[in-house]
Amino acid sequence: MSKTTINAYNSDVVLSVSGVNKSFGGLQALADVGLQVKKNTVYGLIGPNGAGKTTFFNVITGLYTPDSGQFILEGKPYQPVNVHKVAEAGIARTFQNIRLFGQMSAVENVMVGRHVRTHGGILGSIFGLKSVREEEKAIRARAMELLDYVGIGKYYDYVAKNLSYGHQRRLEIARALATDPRLLALDEPAAGMNATEKLELTQLLRKISDDGVTILIIEHDVKLIMGLCDEMTVLDYGKILAQGVPEEVRKNPLVIEAYLGGAHA
Repeated sequence: MSKTTINAYNSDVVLSVSGVNKSFGGLQALADVGLQVKKNTVYGLIGPNGAGKTTFFNVITGLYTPDSGQFILEGKPYQPVNVHKVAEAGIARTFQNIRLFGQMSAVENVMVGRHVRTHGGILGSIFGLKSVREEEKAIRARAMELLDYVGIGKYYDYVAKNLSYGHQRRLEIARALATDPRLLALDEPAAGMNATEKLELTQLLRKISDDGVTILIIEHDVKLIMGLCDEMTVLDYGKILAQGVPEEVRKNPLVIEAYLGGAHA
């Protein structure tokens, strides 16, 4: 099989976010948060528990409505109004807790992700139109290709719940890639993995980035994210504590105190 290609895009900045605020009652979870994620990079979002990282992900992917903020996706204004529009716009995500269709096969799980890019309607499926049958065939072929790409192609017919933990994580990534994302947002993809699985995950994410998909990642494994990311933002109590390349962030006294070795460590 020839090398899998994943859509690449021309804009230097894939996602630009500024002035994001989000409160829950009297608790301000995000306060004036902003960042710029450049094309074909891996951008990290780190911070102590409760820093607002997942809240930020939920805002940009349409699960939470922000109180304020500006969002630009590939140079165009973008409103994360709901998860379906977000997927259509080109942002795919995974969650801290695995969210697969456990009773469906691996290939069927990936096919579900691909349907956001399909054209056949309900009536076409009901009447079994040739165009719909051909599209379904193409969807399955692409799903098989993506399973091979993430390294679990031989498990295509396994029921998802019977896959190992690490393979379930890879399956989630394959399903997200099936949407042809401009930006792949990963919420703690290494959580629960052993050292070998983390190394394999790092290699996979580098391959995805090299092949043209930009990655925004939340991760608590400091060693993993410092070695993987091109740039990062550190949040603490919903506010930006530091931004920059990993080496700058690692040496920042505020980060050391708040996250890497201080009160929250």
